[in-house]
Amino acid sequence: MLLLLLGIIVLHVTVLVLLFISTIVSQWLVNGGHTADLWQNCTSGSVFHCLTSSTNGECSPAIRAVV
Repeated sequence: MLLLLLGIIVLHVTVLVLLFISTIVSQWLVNGGHTADLWQNCTSGSVFHCLTSSTNGECSPAIRAVV
C-alpha cells in the first residue's frame, strides 16, 4: 500500500513539473525552420516570418481564450 501511495505521489509531481515546463516554453512545436505555439506560427528562412495561429485556421481566438 505504501508503494502504491509513493507511486501516485511521484506521478503527480511528474505531471506538475511537465505542466510548468509546457506552460513556460514558448515554442511547442519545432520542426526545422518552422516553430509553432498557441499564438503564432513562425518560419525562418532568409526572412523570419510569423503569422498568428488564427489566420492559419489552426486555433480560433475563442478556443485560445478557453485554453
